[in-house]
Amino acid sequence: MNETFIIHALAGLGGYLLGAVPFGIVIARLFGLGDLRQIGSGNIGATNVLRTGNKFAAALTLILDSGKGAIAVGVTYLLTMDPFAGLAAGFWAVMGHNFPIWLKFKGGKGVATTLGVLLATAWPVGLAAIATWIATAAIFRYSSLAALIALAAAPAYAWVFATPQHALLAGLLAALAWARHHENIRRLLKGEESKIGKKKKDA
Repeated sequence: MNETFIIHALAGLGGYLLGAVPFGIVIARLFGLGDLRQIGSGNIGATNVLRTGNKFAAALTLILDSGKGAIAVGVTYLLTMDPFAGLAAGFWAVMGHNFPIWLKFKGGKGVATTLGVLLATAWPVGLAAIATWIATAAIFRYSSLAALIALAAAPAYAWVFATPQHALLAGLLAALAWARHHENIRRLLKGEESKIGKKKKDA
């Protein structure tokens, strides 16, 4: 079997297993916030942790969820010195977050993990996407809308600041994120989407 294929397959497996760690659920339990899947939207990410009213727990979840994407890419590159293996690890880290084996493949939407992957694979692309998220969130106060716009713009950023391979990765991750946000898109169109900072009792 081709050695490169084996390296990329192992990178993908390692990325998936790291991405599948549900930090949101772990943090919520450590902080005594209950089962995150029974709170707000039921999502396991930082935005839903924020709905509990605990900003520190939400920030910690955001750091860990984005960090696992970045670490998957960074560790893979350090071990293999193969940038394409790093891209594979990053893609599968997001897949692990979205479809974790530990939670019967019912995970999050992968925004923070995707941003971590973009930062680690091509930092100008990651920074541009994060800046887009911040600007959109500040104007409209919708986390989901900010994510959709930021990740939709990421392939263009990658095309300008990185390589076609990075643009392809960003495009795949953007398509995945849009598919995972189908309910949010419906609520946005109906004007029913919860705004950033809305607590559990209001959500």
